[in-house]
Amino acid sequence: MASTVPAEKKLPYVYLGQTGLKVSNLCLGAMTFGESAFGTPGQADEDLSHQILDKFAEWGGNFIDTADIYGRGKSEAIVGKWLASQNRENFVIATKVRANMGLENNVNNIGLSRRHITESIDKSLQRLQTDFVDLYQAHFFDDGTRLEETFRTFDDLVRSGKVRYVGVSNFSGWQLQKTVDLVEKLGLNPIASLQQEYNLVNRESEWEPFQVCKNSGIGVLPWSPLKGGLLTGKVKRGQKPTEGRMGWVAEETNKASQAAPLWTSFDDKTFDLIETVEAIAKEHERSPAQVAIRWLLQKDVVSSVIIGARNLTQLEDNLGAGNGWSLSKEEASFNLISLLLGLTL
Repeated sequence: MASTVPAEKKLPYVYLGQTGLKVSNLCLGAMTFGESAFGTPGQADEDLSHQILDKFAEWGGNFIDTADIYGRGKSEAIVGKWLASQNRENFVIATKVRANMGLENNVNNIGLSRRHITESIDKSLQRLQTDFVDLYQAHFFDDGTRLEETFRTFDDLVRSGKVRYVGVSNFSGWQLQKTVDLVEKLGLNPIASLQQEYNLVNRESEWEPFQVCKNSGIGVLPWSPLKGGLLTGKVKRGQKPTEGRMGWVAEETNKASQAAPLWTSFDDKTFDLIETVEAIAKEHERSPAQVAIRWLLQKDVVSSVIIGARNLTQLEDNLGAGNGWSLSKEEASFNLISLLLGLTL
């Protein structure tokens, strides 16, 4: 079916880091597809997930990110079933490895060992119904396995044709630099990307990891661009959230995670920031979510921003950040530090 999205609104394509691989500047994250492995609310079933994928493709999106641990394989399977009905060559598929997939009595079913990686890629390919993944990522650092073992294994997968590019996720600055130095020393395939939590509330990766990325040509893929929904503007100062993931976390603080943070960790300065985002959104006749995502897209270290959606309305709103407008230099420079210092735009 022909796309009804105007050409000027369709997502543009950018290079992933310093590779020759072109990806849409927004990447569809598939963590919300299928039943969550952690009991997170608001997941999309298979039918809705496929509608979300269809809509993303209609907007020109070609970059899809998942992981074996998402729904313990269910997310990959949902993406794979949809992908089987598409022209595979039109899409860039990324997945991740490291987490414990929950198999009993298998102590090796976790980590970044040669055994776990080589077993995991075959299972991921089977669920994704494809012969290769474009980007295979170490989901977290593994201090129990030598880096050489891990990245020689990734390199072997590239040489075998099962993987096209190698990336990492959730690495600290020293972990990333050590990895970059190792692959360069051994002549292995370079690190193409770093997937990291990055948003207007959490900017700590700017200090070290992103400096490594700039120096090494690694593309940044921010996840949780809206901080679990906080930056949508739906959560108001002094009002405890009752819906969505923020409401889930606020109800029982022991359920907090990186993507849906502790409600009690936000103070007045956080809401000063949110209200600044809302003011900028009003000026542009955009949503606060679009402003938060657009801010990321205008960072030179960012290749593509990972967006997630539990329904088509959320998806289309997020997609509206991808093209056709931009923040001014002054608007793009605002940050939490200036607010903490009592400064204004």
